[in-house]
Amino acid sequence: MDRATAYELAKSSFSNRNLFKHVLAVEAVMRELAEYFNDDIEKWGLAGLLHDLDYEETANDPDRHTLVTEDLLKPYSLDPEIIKAIKCHNDKAPRNQLIGKAIYAADPVTGLIVAAALMHPDKKLKSLDSDFILRRFKEKRFAAGANREQILTCEDFGLSLESFLAIALRAMQRIDKELGL
Repeated sequence: MDRATAYELAKSSFSNRNLFKHVLAVEAVMRELAEYFNDDIEKWGLAGLLHDLDYEETANDPDRHTLVTEDLLKPYSLDPEIIKAIKCHNDKAPRNQLIGKAIYAADPVTGLIVAAALMHPDKKLKSLDSDFILRRFKEKRFAAGANREQILTCEDFGLSLESFLAIALRAMQRIDKELGL
């Protein structure tokens, strides 16, 4: 599956535009991480773009989340590592590969960064720096849905929290217009 096909599949999977923006953000972070680790940028990007395809369908049954996506993607004969990474972000596969560890941490960090942008006076990603995000991270009530423990698993793949936040922010700033921020 190429990125254009994945993009259209993702776009058609969400009635909520913000969910589509979320997968675009996770895709961007995953691509940036792949570049950082000198890994397959396209593969990592596809994992990010496709990771929540079934989110709306499984919202009331989170145990099925990612498993429905796995079924949806069977006709596309994707690299099995992409499917496994997708399942990793919802604990449906062990996170023993770098891509799986990365998507697990990337998923919630995008929500933290979006929330930080929205509280900033101009509501723009370009106005943020990683120190601002780090200060928001330390405020437990800020963006409470962005699981701090999950974000901190960046340390499991060799990145400090500060480095991870800087990489994620840079990735999202690159697609700020697509995200509307």
